Amino acid sequence: QVQLVESGGGLVQAGDSLRVSCAASTRTFSNYAMGWFRQAPGKEREFVAAISWSGARKYYADSVKGRFTISRDNAKNTVVLQMNSLKPEDTAVYYCAAKLYGSGDEIQYALQYTSWGQGTQVTVSS
Repeated sequence: QVQLVESGGGLVQAGDSLRVSCAASTRTFSNYAMGWFRQAPGKEREFVAAISWSGARKYYADSVKGRFTISRDNAKNTVVLQMNSLKPEDTAVYYCAAKLYGSGDEIQYALQYTSWGQGTQVTVSS
């Protein structure tokens, strides 16, 4: 199991940007695909973005394409979700997750991940 800690959430206005980060406690971070998921009140957890263990592949939900960017820094054991042009419908708790050697389409699915962070709240006011 990988320990994951998210940070950077907060309250912003529509159109603003926000950057959420996830720090992983493992010596083999570069072997893990990393994903971001979110859950709004009364809704199921949904996929947001994912990056393969090599960083060569990135996936985004249609609802965030062109606005969100996922990146990773293996030297710092972190994955970052840069969120631009935020909308009220982006309001949710954002979770990061880790999957060993994930690289293909499967990293878009929550059930593929074995480690999860505690989540960070992102609230976008209109």
